[in-house]
Amino acid sequence: MTIRKRSALIAGASGLVGGFCLRRLLQDERYSVTYSLVRTATRQQHSRLSERLVDFGKLDQTVDFPAVDDVYCCLGTTIGRAGSKEAFEKVDLDYVVALATLSRENNAQRFMLVSALGADPVSSVFYNRIKGRMELELQQLDFPALHIFRPSLLTGPRKEFRLGERLATPLAMLLRPVMLGPLARYRAVHADHVASCMVTAAFSPVQGVEIHYPSETSESGGPWARPPQKDR
Repeated sequence: MTIRKRSALIAGASGLVGGFCLRRLLQDERYSVTYSLVRTATRQQHSRLSERLVDFGKLDQTVDFPAVDDVYCCLGTTIGRAGSKEAFEKVDLDYVVALATLSRENNAQRFMLVSALGADPVSSVFYNRIKGRMELELQQLDFPALHIFRPSLLTGPRKEFRLGERLATPLAMLLRPVMLGPLARYRAVHADHVASCMVTAAFSPVQGVEIHYPSETSESGGPWARPPQKDR
């Protein structure tokens, strides 16, 4: 019996979680092709990778937008890096909603989204409020399966220096073993574990909207972890 392989699309592969997610998608032979939407070519080579240069601000004008089964959205920035609240909102809300809308119009069945632990559309914190609004808008698109991931403090090799995270990470890792029960979702979590959870969720039978807190699961295993396969 031949099992049909799926196709995937990822946006935000240059980021911390996105980089690990792309690596896992390319290692996973259940996918015949992975399309990576990028602003500038990376020249990364893989037999199952197809890079597409796009302007995320004009995503609806993209010619031949890939029609895929699964979409992985790892888009995101910070207010400091974006330069203003308005620019941050454009990336973390407008770009994400545009990607999801276009993906659904092209019949994507599953959408995996990296959000934030404090996402809340009525939060007094601007960052959390934008993340909450983003989640709400995506829920209106009626994906057969929408998986929302709300990680706590992310650890891993970032390309850019973030002072706050650099200072908070040692303390967060020290406290991690004692953060049990309701506190488990506030544990620091490695970005590759989040990526693993996203890929595993895509192949779960869950339908509808599912919110995940990857910090609650073990980074060495757990219900949402799947070890990467060997590179081909």
